[in-house]
Amino acid sequence: MTTEVTPARPVACVVGAGPGLGLAASRAFARAGYDVALVARDEGRLAQLAGRVEVPGASIGWAAADVADPVGLTAALQRLVAHTGRLDVLHHNVSVYRAGRAPDVTADDLLTDVAAGVGSLLTSVRATLPVLEASRGSVVVTGGGAADRPVTDAVTLGVQKAGVRALLQAMAPDLADRGVHAATLTVRGFLREGTAFDPAVVAERLVDLAERRHDDPSTWQVLHDFTGEEGPR
Repeated sequence: MTTEVTPARPVACVVGAGPGLGLAASRAFARAGYDVALVARDEGRLAQLAGRVEVPGASIGWAAADVADPVGLTAALQRLVAHTGRLDVLHHNVSVYRAGRAPDVTADDLLTDVAAGVGSLLTSVRATLPVLEASRGSVVVTGGGAADRPVTDAVTLGVQKAGVRALLQAMAPDLADRGVHAATLTVRGFLREGTAFDPAVVAERLVDLAERRHDDPSTWQVLHDFTGEEGPR
C-alpha cells in the first residue's frame, strides 16, 4: 500500500477500482477536493491506476484485496482507514461480467459472482461504518440497468445489479439513522468515451450524489437513474 494519502482532505475510497469508471470516479473525486483510496485485486494495476489519476494536490493510495474475500477486503479497508484516519465516501464499483445464458451457468458460478458483486458491498460497509458515521459520509453504488432489464447473455450480471440495489435499499434506513447517506446510480446505457455515457460524465454524477451527504437528510433518496440526458444538478 502506498503511504501518500494524508488526512488533510476528505477521503473517498473506490472499491472495485479499474481503468474505466473507477479511474474516472477517482479523478472526479480528486478534482472535488478528496484524497482517494483504491481497492482492487492486483497491486501492480492499482499502482498504475493511481499514477493515471494525475490531479494536482490530491493524494492517491491503494490496498490490494480480492473483493470476494470478506476477510481480505475487511483487512484492506481497515489498513486504509488506519492510515488516513478518516473516510468520507465509500464508492462501491464492483461487478463481474461472465458471459453465459442461464442454462449454461452453474449455481456455483452465480454464487461466486454474487459474492463479489453484492457481498463486497456489505463487507465494505461493515468494515468502514464507524468512520463513515464519524464523518457523516456517503455510500454510493454504481448500479446498472441490468437490475431490472436482465442481460440474457450475461445472466449473473443482472442478479448482481438487482441484489446490490436491494441490499443498499435495505441498509439505507439504518445508515441514515447513523447519519450516513446512501445512494445508488443506475446507469442505463453502456459506458463509452465520447458518448452521453462517457465514464467522466457518469463519475461527476456519482460525486454529486456523494456530496448530497451535506443536504438535509429528509431530502435523501436512495435510487437515482442516469439515462444520458441529465444536466447539472
